Amino acid sequence: MKTLQILGTGCAKCQRLADNAKAAAEALGLDYQIVKVTSLQEIGEFGVMMTPALAVDGDVLVSGRVPDVETLKGMLG
Repeated sequence: MKTLQILGTGCAKCQRLADNAKAAAEALGLDYQIVKVTSLQEIGEFGVMMTPALAVDGDVLVSGRVPDVETLKGMLG
């Protein structure tokens, strides 16, 4: 199971990233869970300076932007 971590304080962009990541994971048929990381201290521990960010199993794939579903499918697939 992949853990998709959405790093951000819960803003509209963070929610859009979560929605896009979910859509991409479902389109690929992945076994996944989404975890929202909202603590600034925890976000900093990932080395992320700009949110929203997406990490998969602890590895940051994107930071400071919201990729579309097709782009995320390429990252997750």
